Amino acid sequence: MNTSPAANGRSFSSKPAPRSSNSKLAALTLAALGVVYGDIGTSPLYAFKEAFGGSHGLPLNQTNVLAVLSLMFWSLTLIVTLKYVAMMLRFDNRGEGGILALLALASKATRERPRLAWIVASCGIFGASLFYGDAVLTPAISVLSAVEGISVATPALESWVVPVTIGILIGLFSIQFRGTGAVGKLFGPCMVIWFLVLTVLGAISIAQTPGVLASLDPRHALDFAWRFPGLTFLVLGAVFLAITGAEALYADMGHFGAKPIRLAWLGLVFPALMTNYIGQGALVLRDPAAIKNPFYLLAPGELLLPLVALATMATVIASQATISGAFSMTQQATRLGYLPRIPVRHTSETEPGQIYIGHVNWIMLAAVLLIVLAFKSSSAIASAYGIAVSGTMVLTTVLIGIVTMSRRGRAMPVLIAAIAAIGLVEIVFFAANAAKFADGGWFPLACGLLIFAMLTTWKRAESVVLSREGKFRLPVDAFPAMCGSEIPYVEGTAIYLSPDPETVPPVLLHNLKHNKVLHERIVFLTIIDEEVPHVPDSERTYVRVVERGRVYQALLHYGFMEEPDVPKGLKLLARHGLTFDSMGTTFFLGKSTIARATRPGLFTWRRELFRWMQRNSPATAEYFNLLPERVIELGTRVTI
Repeated sequence: MNTSPAANGRSFSSKPAPRSSNSKLAALTLAALGVVYGDIGTSPLYAFKEAFGGSHGLPLNQTNVLAVLSLMFWSLTLIVTLKYVAMMLRFDNRGEGGILALLALASKATRERPRLAWIVASCGIFGASLFYGDAVLTPAISVLSAVEGISVATPALESWVVPVTIGILIGLFSIQFRGTGAVGKLFGPCMVIWFLVLTVLGAISIAQTPGVLASLDPRHALDFAWRFPGLTFLVLGAVFLAITGAEALYADMGHFGAKPIRLAWLGLVFPALMTNYIGQGALVLRDPAAIKNPFYLLAPGELLLPLVALATMATVIASQATISGAFSMTQQATRLGYLPRIPVRHTSETEPGQIYIGHVNWIMLAAVLLIVLAFKSSSAIASAYGIAVSGTMVLTTVLIGIVTMSRRGRAMPVLIAAIAAIGLVEIVFFAANAAKFADGGWFPLACGLLIFAMLTTWKRAESVVLSREGKFRLPVDAFPAMCGSEIPYVEGTAIYLSPDPETVPPVLLHNLKHNKVLHERIVFLTIIDEEVPHVPDSERTYVRVVERGRVYQALLHYGFMEEPDVPKGLKLLARHGLTFDSMGTTFFLGKSTIARATRPGLFTWRRELFRWMQRNSPATAEYFNLLPERVIELGTRVTI
């Protein structure tokens, strides 16, 4: 149920976060290592080797190795360190990050300009849609690349790589309903060990070939780009694999805060990644045959199987972060009105961000398994990987530019110039990844377009339904006079869920038309979706007396990262003098459907898509946590 966040004329102001102690900062930093950096932290498994393999691989020589390493270092510096760590973590929506939180900020900035607001909404929703394409590719490429270490250790076991990968993925998705709370305590220490191993393996290799450190000089990248622009364009698709996962820094800001994320990146993750990449470069300069799998060949033979086990655990953690991100993205899309109400199960009593959505979990598992069976190797998936992430990065840069231009300050021109420069680089990355469209890049784009069509269709259809119903509604203040004395009343309380706090809900009029009775106490209840992540209980409720003792209007406010619990919210109304007996209260819900098209048209498919989504949507009563035996649902049909 979506309506204006300012329905009752109130706004929600930001509150400064309390200062963290050193011990709390250390704990948050450790947790951030386990959740935020799982994806980008496992990129060394496949990123460097893809620059010299695949369909667009470079010839293996010293010039090309130094150029690729230089491109990786400066890409990580510009995109991750400058854009995400230094810049984007400053733009939060009451402490929350992610593209939908950024969309809420940009929507506020463009509220007075409808055309620009439509462009902003399209960018934000398409970026969120692309995230789902990335979310199904990440578990596939991460786990598959880790398990491929088995074939390096024992070539005879190469035929077991795909079956073992499938088994691990099925196990991973099967335990999602238990939540990440218990396992999460192991994530941070495991990733610390992982990054330390990356550092040690890379440092040992660099010590044997110290000349490879010359790759930190940007002139190697610039000279290569100047002399071979075509090859540079193609190899950027592989270089980009080194920065996939960077969007998690911003998306998970609400869970850990900006400071722990910055500290983890600058203090351990960035140095470990570059040390390992450069170490891989040093290895292939000494032994060109090692390009087959330079990450695993950094390790001595006797440590290869333990490294495979550690890498598999790290990729499971990376996959877990992506799966959890898909759950959070779905919840936010539902709260913002772009998806039907989907029940969310909280798996932790203390961490609101730990949720489980069964529908999303099993759909993702099916998609991931199909990807593994279709591509069969991490190198093949790498051709599809990157296009969705680079597209999302470009769209976040567009949104952050709009938010920045809406603010004032002396530093704004410099910030806008930096955003423009980063945006140009990201567009080049996106174009380079788009060159892999025929090799599998079509898959995440197809997923993104399909989900974009579903999100926008639902939002548009709901708006049309509300608009058509609004033409036949009665103002709330006119309701007591309409009732008159001839309508009989029955005992108890009737709560009518209404999408519009200003008018009488159509479900009441339908109930009166068919049953010809009213309850002795009536409450019009509206759920307000706020463009902020969380709303404190002290600001959640609002009650207006329409007719004392008889008719009331109540509002319950929820942030887009919260799950509305109507029975719990009703208990908060006691502060306004409204109390409810659960067995003496009946909830009336309305359900409006769009009639079939009488004549086929250009956009008939959107009408049918909405009808299909509505038929397969979970029950409204389940979403609002209402007792089914206390719910009556009445339906209407809207003709367009």
